[in-house]
Amino acid sequence: MDFKLLQKVKVVSTDHLDETLLEIMKTENYQRPLFVMDHFLSQVEIVQDVQTELKANGIEYAVFDKVVSDPPTSVVDAGVTAFKEHKADSIIAIGGGSSIDVARGINIVRVNGGKISGYVDPQAAIKPCPGLISVPTTSGTGSEMSNALVVTDEASKQKLAILADDAVSEYAVLNPDLLLSLPKNMTIATGLDAFSHAAEGYLSKLASPVTDAICEKVVFLLYNYLPRAVKNGADREARERVMVAATLAGWMLNNAGTNVGHSMAHVLGSKYHIVHGEAVAYALPGVLRFVGPVMPHKVREIGQILGAVYPENAPEEQTTLIAERTYKDFRDQILGLHPFSDYKISHEELATNAEAVAHERFAGNTPREVTVDAAEILLASYGKQ
Repeated sequence: MDFKLLQKVKVVSTDHLDETLLEIMKTENYQRPLFVMDHFLSQVEIVQDVQTELKANGIEYAVFDKVVSDPPTSVVDAGVTAFKEHKADSIIAIGGGSSIDVARGINIVRVNGGKISGYVDPQAAIKPCPGLISVPTTSGTGSEMSNALVVTDEASKQKLAILADDAVSEYAVLNPDLLLSLPKNMTIATGLDAFSHAAEGYLSKLASPVTDAICEKVVFLLYNYLPRAVKNGADREARERVMVAATLAGWMLNNAGTNVGHSMAHVLGSKYHIVHGEAVAYALPGVLRFVGPVMPHKVREIGQILGAVYPENAPEEQTTLIAERTYKDFRDQILGLHPFSDYKISHEELATNAEAVAHERFAGNTPREVTVDAAEILLASYGKQ
C-alpha cells in the first residue's frame, strides 16, 4: 500500500533546550552522545549550556565540529571515525542542513558500515538508524524531519542525494532562541528554501490531498510570518512560526518530494556555489510556469495564498502568469532577495547544464516530463526578475 502520510520523528518544541535534551538522553538511556556541528556553534552560549547540563548529569559527550557548507563526503567519513573513537551511542546534531545532513550520514555509516558514497544507489540497503537528535538553527532545510541528505562528491563536485526512510531523526527539537541572531540574508534564503519545499511538494507527482493541505498551510505561515522575521530577527513569535513552517515543509519532503526546481538548485548550486535557498527561489517562477498547463488550479492556489487577485473568468494562462508575478513580488520586494545577476553567471552558461538537470533524480517528480529541451527553457528563465 502506498501510504501518503508517514511521520516517524518525535517532535518537541521547547523553551529550555538544555532540559529537553537531558530528558531525551534519560528517556532513551543514551550516555555517550556525539555533538555534530560547525565550529562557530560550538562557541554559542546556548550550546555550551546544554553541554554543561549533560556533563553535570553524568552524560559523557564528545564534539565533532568540522562541518562546513556543502559538506564533502570526507567530512561524513571523519565524523564516523569520531563517533567510533568516542564509543558514542547517539548523535546530537545542532545546526542547519549541512550539520544535520552530516549527522544523518554518520548515523547511516555507523550502523550499516562502508562509506557514505556507497548509499547514493537507491538499491543500497539501509537498516534502521536510531539515535539521531536534530536541533535546527535555521528555518529552511527541514533536515530535522527529512529522509534525505545531500553531500558533495569531491572528485566530480556533484551533489549526491541519498534518501533513507530508516535514517530520519529519532527526535527533532525546536527552540526559536537559536534563531534570534540569524542574519537577515540567511533568514531570507532559508525561509525561501522552506517555501520551495512546500510549493514543489504541492506541484509534485507524489502529492496527495493530505500533503496538499499541509503544503498550503506552510505557504500561508511563511507568507504571514517570514517578512516579520526578516524585518526584525528578534521577533520570537515570527521566528517560532517560521520554524514550525520549515519543519512541516521538511516533513513534506518525505511524503510529497520536490521537483525540477530542486534539480536546478542541486546542479547549479554545486557547480557555481549558489546558496541553496536562493537557488531554489530563483528556480520556482519557472517551475510555476512549466507546471501551469497541467496543474493550473494548484498554481493559482499558491498565488492566491500570496495575495494574488485574479480577474473574473481569467484563462488559466493568465492566472499562472499572475501567480508567478505575485511570487516574484513576495521574493524580491517583500522579502528582498538579492537579484540573481549578482552571481554574474550568464544564461548561456546556465544552458550548458540542461542535460544534468533533466537527469537529476528529483526532476522525475515533476508532473510534466523534463526533457533536455524543457530544461533549457527552464534555465533560460532562471533567476529573471
